Amino acid sequence: MSGLRKLVRSTAFRLAFFYFLIFGLSTSGLLGLVYWRSAGFTAQQIDETIAAEIQGLYERYRLLGIPGLTQVVVERSKQQKQSLYNLTAPDNRQLAGNIDGWPIAAPDEDGWMNFAYDLRVGEDAVERRARGREIAIQGGFRLLVGRDVQQRVELVGLMQAAFWWAGAGIMALGVVGGLLISRQTLRRVDAMAAASGQIMAGDLTRRVPRNGSGDELDRLAASLNAMLDRIESLMTAVRQVSDNIAHDLRTPLNRLRARVEVTLMGEGDEQAYREALLRTVEDADALLATFNALLDIGRLEGAADGPSDRVDLATIVADVVELYAPVAEDAGIALTTDAPTGAAFVEGDRRLLAQALANLIDNAIKYTPAGGRVIVATAVRNGVATLSVVDNGPGVPATERDRIFDRFVRLESDRAKPGNGLGLSMVRAVAARHNAVLKASDAGPGLRIDLAIPAAARPPAG
Repeated sequence: MSGLRKLVRSTAFRLAFFYFLIFGLSTSGLLGLVYWRSAGFTAQQIDETIAAEIQGLYERYRLLGIPGLTQVVVERSKQQKQSLYNLTAPDNRQLAGNIDGWPIAAPDEDGWMNFAYDLRVGEDAVERRARGREIAIQGGFRLLVGRDVQQRVELVGLMQAAFWWAGAGIMALGVVGGLLISRQTLRRVDAMAAASGQIMAGDLTRRVPRNGSGDELDRLAASLNAMLDRIESLMTAVRQVSDNIAHDLRTPLNRLRARVEVTLMGEGDEQAYREALLRTVEDADALLATFNALLDIGRLEGAADGPSDRVDLATIVADVVELYAPVAEDAGIALTTDAPTGAAFVEGDRRLLAQALANLIDNAIKYTPAGGRVIVATAVRNGVATLSVVDNGPGVPATERDRIFDRFVRLESDRAKPGNGLGLSMVRAVAARHNAVLKASDAGPGLRIDLAIPAAARPPAG
């Protein structure tokens, strides 16, 4: 009983019942119109036929009097099967006609009568329905002209029965259809609710079921599943960040604490204490830089879109390369560009794009041996502006290229190099902010990183 109550109270059932009500009312109106027009048309035809016969008989009476009228009524009574006549004298004696006796029926305001009469079928008499009109003739004579309407009565009865049966069928189909549709919809909603309950209980691998129909519930399920995929990836990233923080920051913290303890245990002079404090400050600055980088990445991934301007990538390349040119020169690396001015425009945040490029160049210089080269280039193709940084260093194995953009990820061969493993994560966050595609590939030898951003139209000249 509770299931039926739940079904009846569901929105799907209410919608189905509402549409059924509209359909039922419109169908009833249509059937009623058909009935009214059909019954009214046949009644009008009968009245017009009777009126025409009355007019003709009255004209014959005016020309030939009662004898002529009597003769016509006798002739027509023998020829007509649907028309009814009864001509009586002042003493109520029948002079001519094809019905027995004068019908007992009161005429309406227009003089029309609906009455019953007996039709002789062999030795039996069958009662039938008729409609007619009386004509009063001078001298006390009366003439009744009518028409058998039994077929019309039967037709109207059939139409009424069909109307009621159709109404009952529509109601039954509407109720049953509403229950079936509501039950099907409610079953899918219950499945979604059950999946949501399991997800809220902590099972983030659970997904809302779909039936492949492509309807609004299926599209809603697809959107919810996409949202759950995103939430699961974020939760996984949070767990990975927590693990990475615990792993990557534990060593410098332990080193910092050990240095302080060793310094305190010894009987060092002022110079030893000063060196220990300076190294401690350096380690603390490195830890603060790591946390600041994490905050910046989190702010980029969680905040809404920031300011956007039309940016020429060539100007960003020129500014950042000028900044890193001394660093590359000290490392014995050739830092060159291939970025023609005014060729590649994008809509974005100039500061973030410059930060991303700086991280890419810093990463390339750091891992390229002396005597190597780093090339920064821009290009536009098929509505996409690409910012590329290519080096000829040792490169990254194909199996590791997707991981280098994760937080705190550093290859085993690079553990001795300075850094916290967050530079490329920042680049990925900037790429996501600009709806860009970030890709690492083999430069043969070395590593190539491409940042593909939707291109913007060039600003008007002048």
